[in-house]
Amino acid sequence: MYILGFLAAYFIIKGEAKRKRIEISSDTASDLVFTIAMGIVVGGRLGYILFYDLSWYLANPLKVLAVWEGGMSFHGGLLGAMAASLYIFRKLGLDFLGMADIVSQAGPIGLGLGRLGNFINGELYGRVTDVSWGVIFPGGGELPRHPSQLYESFLEGVVLFALLRIVSRTKAPKGTVFWAFIAGYGLFRFMVEFFREPDRQIGFLWGGATMGQLLSLPMLLVGVGMIIAGYVGKGRDNS
Repeated sequence: MYILGFLAAYFIIKGEAKRKRIEISSDTASDLVFTIAMGIVVGGRLGYILFYDLSWYLANPLKVLAVWEGGMSFHGGLLGAMAASLYIFRKLGLDFLGMADIVSQAGPIGLGLGRLGNFINGELYGRVTDVSWGVIFPGGGELPRHPSQLYESFLEGVVLFALLRIVSRTKAPKGTVFWAFIAGYGLFRFMVEFFREPDRQIGFLWGGATMGQLLSLPMLLVGVGMIIAGYVGKGRDNS
């Protein structure tokens, strides 16, 4: 799923750059995807360790490298991707927000595919439910659970991708597509967390919130705030 997501990112970057008349060669697109992919993997791993199970990894430091055993965080991956993007965009002399508007459109594809992978693996499943479409997962006990991975695949994948494509076709201020991705993911992840089983080692936190919700709410607020700021700034420039 990661590989399919990175391949999709390559073609989206090429296609969107051509549509916006930005000169990006195949080698440059490959460098962008590779660098950002490394940021996602490293950031995702470090984010999981820091946000979800730091004490266990401090006691078992060699397990930090055991990525085949699972343990990746989207929020950490996002931070890693942003750091890698700052580096590669600056190195190649590319505008950050302009390129972020392009690259972020590949995000929902990777997210949608990743959640399908979670469903196939029977991991990160939802809470116990009595709905007719509940699924009994091999590691989730004998009771049916919400297939929350599919909820996320649809919202964070299909819906968010369609939203970003629509925004990208408008005369929105630079950076709007990127911040719409940040806000949209924050909103959809916050919603689905009500159906998703919280991580066993953490459980529920303040007020019954999950770690996923606490990490996603700031994304929603910052994303919406930056979109508003962008339009306010555009209005001032046109006045």
